[in-house]
Amino acid sequence: MQFESADPSVVKSIRQRYLLNEWLRAAGKQRTMPPPGDFQPEQVADELVDMMQYEVVGQGDGARFLITHEGARLATTYGSDHIEPTQRTNRYLDDAIGPERYANVVALYRACVARQRPTYSISTVQDADGKDVSYERLLMPLGDGNVVSQIVGSFKSISIEGGFKISNLMGLRPKAGPVTLVRAIIDRQFVPAAAPADASSSDEIVEFD
Repeated sequence: MQFESADPSVVKSIRQRYLLNEWLRAAGKQRTMPPPGDFQPEQVADELVDMMQYEVVGQGDGARFLITHEGARLATTYGSDHIEPTQRTNRYLDDAIGPERYANVVALYRACVARQRPTYSISTVQDADGKDVSYERLLMPLGDGNVVSQIVGSFKSISIEGGFKISNLMGLRPKAGPVTLVRAIIDRQFVPAAAPADASSSDEIVEFD
């Protein structure tokens, strides 16, 4: 599976861009990725419904992804909102979403582990009423040295057709399965921006276009 090399401007969602900038800031210039304790974005409370966190168990193609946090809106998106919240965690991603859906996404997770850089994808899918929806997935690795121990994911759905139904949006339906439009490794250069004259901080991250 091919991935394009991209800079952070490939990410469309403003909220995902914020999370990515916080990841880049925590990673710094000398590290490939931040350790888990260094990635602590402040403005994240409202985002937890659209986020996942995984422990990486094993390495390489044998790695599995143990869910330690599943956002409530994502449970609805994947049709698992009928499961008690306490039972949605401590299960492996492949068991949680089933083999067909897992086969569609596992390359993104494996690339994140192998490259130790964020991966990003945009897929199109149709909701229950046939509206086209873009599904944006940002995966960010955390770990020490050269070993990825955790992945934090942010997932956003948007439609230019306005309101849409998220219930089982990512379920497999005939002629309506996800079609991937963008599949990228965010590995291109970034630099800290100079602060505006009236700003009190100069640690904003900006990206090369």
